[in-house]
Amino acid sequence: MSNALTPEIIQERIKKIPEWELNEDSISRSFEFDEYQFAIDFVNTIAEIAEEAQHHPDISINYTNVTLVLTTHSKGGLTESDFEVALRIDSLGD
Repeated sequence: MSNALTPEIIQERIKKIPEWELNEDSISRSFEFDEYQFAIDFVNTIAEIAEEAQHHPDISINYTNVTLVLTTHSKGGLTESDFEVALRIDSLGD
């Protein structure tokens, strides 16, 4: 697994995922769906991506709202893995 990224590299990476919010040691994004089942289907798709990448986001489900938070707990911050998974999640809309 890669090391935690420097603040300078993080600033470059976050530009590639503009819908994600940069927090102190994580990135997050919320999604809203028309129906509860759509939110659950989305979470199941995220689970497949996470398993394949072996990098799992924290997921909060509040009825039709899903919030994802990515960080690398073992490295105490953001790594390339966080940004790679975020890019894969963003590509779901393509």
